Amino acid sequence: MVEYKVTVFTANLAGAATFNDIFIKLVGTDGESERTWLHSWTPSFCPGSVSSFSVSCPKSIGNISVIELDKQPLPLFPEDSWFPTKVEVKSPEGDDYNFPIYRWITGGEVQRFREATALRAFEDTHHLGKYSREQELKQREEDYRWDVYLEGISHNIKAEDPFSLPYEVYFSFTKTTEFLFTAATGLTELKLKGLSDCKENWTDIDYINRVFCCKRTDISDYVQQHWKDDDFFGYQYLNGVNPILIQRCTALPDNFPVTDDMVFLHGQCSLKSEMKKGNIFLCDYKRLDGVKTNTIDGKKQYLVAPLVLLQKRPDDELVPIAIQLKQTPADDNPIFFPTDSEYDWLMAKIFVRSADFSEHQLNSHLLRTHLFAEVFAVSLLRNVPMVHPLYKLLIPHTRYTLQINNLARSQLISEEGFFAKYTSSGGEGKKTILKRSMSAMTYSSLCIPDNIAERGMKDVPNYYYRDDGLKLWDIIHRFVQGTITYYYKNDDEVQRDSELQKWIQDIFEHGFLSQADTGIPERFSTVAELVKFVTMVIFTCSAQHASVNCGQFDYGSWMPNTPITLQRPPPTTKGTTSEATMLETFPNVRATVQGMSIMWLLSKQSSDFVPFGQYPEEHFREEIPCKLIKDFQGELEVLSVAIKARNKNLKVPYTYMDPKEFENSVAI
Repeated sequence: MVEYKVTVFTANLAGAATFNDIFIKLVGTDGESERTWLHSWTPSFCPGSVSSFSVSCPKSIGNISVIELDKQPLPLFPEDSWFPTKVEVKSPEGDDYNFPIYRWITGGEVQRFREATALRAFEDTHHLGKYSREQELKQREEDYRWDVYLEGISHNIKAEDPFSLPYEVYFSFTKTTEFLFTAATGLTELKLKGLSDCKENWTDIDYINRVFCCKRTDISDYVQQHWKDDDFFGYQYLNGVNPILIQRCTALPDNFPVTDDMVFLHGQCSLKSEMKKGNIFLCDYKRLDGVKTNTIDGKKQYLVAPLVLLQKRPDDELVPIAIQLKQTPADDNPIFFPTDSEYDWLMAKIFVRSADFSEHQLNSHLLRTHLFAEVFAVSLLRNVPMVHPLYKLLIPHTRYTLQINNLARSQLISEEGFFAKYTSSGGEGKKTILKRSMSAMTYSSLCIPDNIAERGMKDVPNYYYRDDGLKLWDIIHRFVQGTITYYYKNDDEVQRDSELQKWIQDIFEHGFLSQADTGIPERFSTVAELVKFVTMVIFTCSAQHASVNCGQFDYGSWMPNTPITLQRPPPTTKGTTSEATMLETFPNVRATVQGMSIMWLLSKQSSDFVPFGQYPEEHFREEIPCKLIKDFQGELEVLSVAIKARNKNLKVPYTYMDPKEFENSVAI
């Protein structure tokens, strides 16, 4: 008889323990063990426990490639769930084998897990390995099925509610508890203040300050003090929550008839000369044109599709110089300027900021990060087994994404959700904006170096989103390139990998609706193509999501800076606005406080937050990939230090792309 030492690690998570019986079978190239009960007289599978057992075999079973685990309830004990992290096996010959698990095990079915050494399908030649691979993917195709939430946008996982998702993608107990607590306490505070059901209008702007008085940040205080300032209005296009709309303007759109004498008094310069110098910028909200707006509390709401012209001043500040609130020039669609009366100009900016809320939330945030992250995750889980190097590389960047998106569909963008109840673009408008955004989607716009170049924003000063984002892209790209080229030595190996090709084919079909003009590859032909695409996936699921998510409370909690709806139509003539009309235009009290509550919820980290580039789950075993992870983490540490040093000298620190401040995945 020979003895194999088996060490089982249970996660240090609430609810991870089991009191059920655990059985294991070792499967090797020369045989297999009996199904063995992992028995101990002391509790062995408590949270954080490391328990060792012996498994006996008549003779050596060769190289161990698969283990089989199953869990059976004891008589009179209820069946429970167990979260093992890994199993280590030491053979009688002294060889060590590591089997990553990192998932919930429920029920009594046999679960198979592969040894940690990554294998692509064409390398997995042993019949037991092939069988295990096939069975895993067969089950995953059942567990992770595609569904269509809305025709014309990317597809999603089929699940009626969070509890019908596969158990392995659930929130942790900690995440669930804190998420529900944050939501409940925010609404409770509103109810205590008697505001959550108040349908009255604001009668004094100072009253708004009393809402959420205990929930403030340094940036939200700055926003409250400077929301009227032109330079802060311009700054938000660079470093606020929607930093991907602005573009350098080389020629005015035909539907934006701004002339030199409108914006430059005394003929000191011209639009043509300023454009030639690269000092003129455009923000065009054409996706919002003609969108059917919501009715809230029986009252029609308003949303405009503005054009905004901005100029970089000699002091490098970016300021608005002209605003047209609707797309079609007309006598009742005046162009507003900083030289207009205080409230004419301020109201024009308020309508722009409200439009930016809808453009940001539905396009920049929901579609371009949440929904695409879900596509990448579902395709990975359907088509790529745990033993594949791509799975090991990308699985940390899918954490909690499927559940958070399911919650968003049920509570935020559903027919009875937050958007439908409280925002101008809820209902049909939301669907129109999502479809238009999807139809304009391109691969290059998801790759920050290409996107910055296409928008002409390479050399704009004080653009910290760009500065930090490009550095992060380069660091991610080096890490991905090192990892991918370790496993794929040439283009032929990429082309031969059927699982890799199925992954991108599913993304092309279900994520980008088989639209070749998006530029999304339908298959991978080269190592370079694969490296760039995987870099984009990681960047989208982490840094890009952080850039459009983490500042929501900072910039949106002071409602006048980001009204989620407006109750009066835009002014059609100048000289008709005042503080009173501004207050009547703002969302009512209930919509305001509900908006603040949601922004608080969606900006708050949970205590089981995992910073970008940290991988507590050890999926890789080989020396070189493990070293690449260490190098990756070292580069991120250097960048974090540099960002913190820069921010000390800024009036408004830009923290959203500091690697220590955002997560690996779309988890909130």
